[in-house]
Amino acid sequence: MSPIHPIPPVPRGRRLPVLDPRPGDEPVQAVVALGSNLGDTTATIDDAVRAIRRLPLVDDVRVSRLITTVAVRPDGPDPDAPRYANAVAIVTTRLAPQVLLGMLHAIEEQHGRIRAERWGDRTLDLDLIAYGDVRSSEEHLLLPHPRAAERTFVLAPWLELDPDAVLPGKGRVADLLAALENDGDDDGTAGAAPGSGT
Repeated sequence: MSPIHPIPPVPRGRRLPVLDPRPGDEPVQAVVALGSNLGDTTATIDDAVRAIRRLPLVDDVRVSRLITTVAVRPDGPDPDAPRYANAVAIVTTRLAPQVLLGMLHAIEEQHGRIRAERWGDRTLDLDLIAYGDVRSSEEHLLLPHPRAAERTFVLAPWLELDPDAVLPGKGRVADLLAALENDGDDDGTAGAAPGSGT
């Protein structure tokens, strides 16, 4: 696959730069985590899935069941905060990862997402967890998501969709989830995952 060339974040209210959105002729499976803990969370996630399905060069979207989780702040779980609705989607697409991420950010903004507080409450959170086997350490395109291996709310729904799923550089999702459950140390029971573009 061609090298990844990052694009700067899209300023609020601006349109995406005009780029060739196709990384190649073959579609790639991208993994997107969805989370919401403000407003009608179920309706928001349903609407976000519909918006992803409408994106150009998206051929298929498979979505897990919703799970409900406790919010996590930088200092740990916050049971007093609104609970999160979380899901994972596997998106078959020919969009380049930078363009897909920019379009996910645009969908967040359409749903009132404001990036005012790290790990704060949000109407909609869309994280690009993985894009095929692509690895990128660029500031605006971290792939795979740097903390996906620590988050049961990502791993469990992903495993539901794909029992053979592999997180690039980390291993089988089933093994990663089992390790978290066995250790009992997972602090990732919430929907506010930091990482790709958040």
